[in-house]
Amino acid sequence: MIDDKIISTIEKIEERLEEIETVVKQLDQEIEGYLQWMAENRYTKGTRKAYARSLKQFRVFIKQRKCSFEQIFSGDTLRQFKKTGRSYHLHAIYGLSRYLFDRKKIPQPLSPKGPSIALPKIYEDYLFYYQQQGQWADGNIQRIRRVLCAFDDYLHKQQIDLFRLAIEDVDGFLAQFLAAFKPATGRVYRSSMRGFLTYLYQERKIIKRDLASFIVAPRHYGLAKPPKFLRPKEIQKLFAGFTLSSDSDVRTYAMMHLAYTLGLRPKEITLITLDDISFSKAELILLDRKNNRPITLPIPDTTLKAVAAYRIAVRPESKHRTLFLSLHPPYGPINPNTIGQHIRKAMKTVGLPSTTYWLRHTYAQNLLESGASVFEIKEMLGHDDIESTKKYLHVHTKLMRQVLFNETL
Repeated sequence: MIDDKIISTIEKIEERLEEIETVVKQLDQEIEGYLQWMAENRYTKGTRKAYARSLKQFRVFIKQRKCSFEQIFSGDTLRQFKKTGRSYHLHAIYGLSRYLFDRKKIPQPLSPKGPSIALPKIYEDYLFYYQQQGQWADGNIQRIRRVLCAFDDYLHKQQIDLFRLAIEDVDGFLAQFLAAFKPATGRVYRSSMRGFLTYLYQERKIIKRDLASFIVAPRHYGLAKPPKFLRPKEIQKLFAGFTLSSDSDVRTYAMMHLAYTLGLRPKEITLITLDDISFSKAELILLDRKNNRPITLPIPDTTLKAVAAYRIAVRPESKHRTLFLSLHPPYGPINPNTIGQHIRKAMKTVGLPSTTYWLRHTYAQNLLESGASVFEIKEMLGHDDIESTKKYLHVHTKLMRQVLFNETL
């Protein structure tokens, strides 16, 4: 005769088995949805098959491990899976976790760099808010999380209440945190802090003053290091060096034309949409500029042809209206770093040790030499402050270049 204790044990085992089957069934549904999403976003058939095999192995491991759905996408589970020796396609698991995170089914995606440090809710809320803005990349999120972790740790050690934050507290943190970084890196981290402080002031109303405007970098003397630009022969060498033998070349060629002939920043190039360009009028409308003043710019014929060639022959079909997209599925908007990397590569190929911003500076130099006033140049470049534009008054004019460099212009 079976006693009540045995019956209770059997019932608990059956309940546990049902829970496991429910978890595995839910995982199966999510894997099927993810693979379908990959197909819709034009991942290659070979990639989808490889991911499906890896996710099948992962499913078997999860069923044997008997964990809850919340435990599946954790650092501990991933470490245990790695120990099985069957984890040669971990990117499939990372991709599935990102897919579920984007659909708000798990709190945090897995990352090859390991799990991110959990922050207090106000910081996580800001990171989520930042992601919702649309123009972000994993590298940006990691950078912002890094500075926020350090900031939260500083506030705890100094016993500073975030709700009573003062600019002296922010200055103290930045002085300590940025001591080991180069000036360029410091500017990036200050920008990250400005974004967070603006969020606290404007969106959450947590602090009473807009502290972001009080964060200033060490004084930079424009006369000591005037903007660098390319000479006419170097520009000719750069564009003549393009073979246009790949989709990447065609896309880079179009982006370089926009940077050189319109003086656009990398971020401004990433924000251009198909609706912003009028091919019939040869015009580009820039709605989202750093100075918050939209402008309509005429597009030179060579630039228009370069953009049209990319649009017709290279740009993949996508639900995104952004002009420049990634070249491999899932097709999506690229970030400013991608533009900088490809243009620098093109310059290096022809022996020019320069960066994307040299094209913007060259555009400003051309405006200066054509007789444009500093105020006109300010509007064309989208500067907030006239002081930023005044630096270009010290860039060598044609006459100075003839005398100093013996150039024939």
